[in-house]
Amino acid sequence: MALFFGKSRNEFQALLNNLGLKVISSHHTTGILHNDKGTLLNNWEKTVEDLHFIGSEYMVCSYLFPEERTVENYKKLPGLFDTSGEITKSAGIQFAYHNHDFEFEKFDAIQNIYDFILNNTSSDLVKMELDLYWIMKAGIDPLPYFEKYPQRFPLWHVKDMKAKTKDFAEIGNGTIDFKRIFTAKEKAGLQHWFLEQDSSDKNMFESIRISRDFIIKNDFFLK
Repeated sequence: MALFFGKSRNEFQALLNNLGLKVISSHHTTGILHNDKGTLLNNWEKTVEDLHFIGSEYMVCSYLFPEERTVENYKKLPGLFDTSGEITKSAGIQFAYHNHDFEFEKFDAIQNIYDFILNNTSSDLVKMELDLYWIMKAGIDPLPYFEKYPQRFPLWHVKDMKAKTKDFAEIGNGTIDFKRIFTAKEKAGLQHWFLEQDSSDKNMFESIRISRDFIIKNDFFLK
């Protein structure tokens, strides 16, 4: 049985209930090179069972370690993701993939790694948890992706980027035009989005307050 921050799934579920919290999604790595339990290649069925128990709606492959980023390993991803998605679907959970910026490097002459994943996986089994900071840091506009792959982006990570350094910024204090992006949320298939502040040059809670105020002012809440 998986442990959630050192607690059994029963203990963790009780803690969530007491705090009025709900698990929307969880993050997992592939297991291609770091074959720990809870990865896509190690104890995945049991992990899905445990996440279903605590009520998670999504299970997300969150990261490819630098040493995993080879053409040989990239070619394994569509099959691995589809298989992982079939298992999560059987438990009523949607599988997804979370990007950083390296996925927008060229995979071959005609497409980048991100497109390769989208083009070679089931649109039903494999969705995307789109990190808006990282796609914009790669110099890519997300809106054409929503048009080309509608309804495949149910989860977003929302964080802003400083103009000069491209470091993390509070939402509204950086260069990303969130108003424009949020107008395309229905085409994208957005269901949940998450405010992130990976690091800050301020007190972290002050940064969260700044982002919160901008979110409320601009009404980014899903209806």
